[in-house]
Amino acid sequence: MSKEKFVVEYDFKTISPTILWEFLNTPQGLEEWFADKVERNDKEYTFYWNKSPQTALLINSRVGVFVRLRWKEECNDRTYFEMRITTSELTGATMLSVTDFATPDEQEDLQELWDNEIERLQRRLGVL
Repeated sequence: MSKEKFVVEYDFKTISPTILWEFLNTPQGLEEWFADKVERNDKEYTFYWNKSPQTALLINSRVGVFVRLRWKEECNDRTYFEMRITTSELTGATMLSVTDFATPDEQEDLQELWDNEIERLQRRLGVL
């Protein structure tokens, strides 16, 4: 079964995009909400959950705007996950868009996982 792209958007209200960027791009920031431990070696990120590592390769980024990673075991795939910072034209709020890929039967679970992780980040930044 092939994976399909999905995008979810989260409101970070008045949080500075510069502050949010530090939580998306740096090992220290990612350890605050995404993984137990994060190591970065050039374009390779190693994420640890319960001491179990999973490696992702940085495939594209623009400072202060987005970071796009691909899980190393999916390197033959065209899939990736991306976290992108935007500003709402209507409200001026800082928004975070997450793009990921999942099979239709996994999408709901993966979106729930992202919802939970982003909620941790929002709590850490005082949005919730």
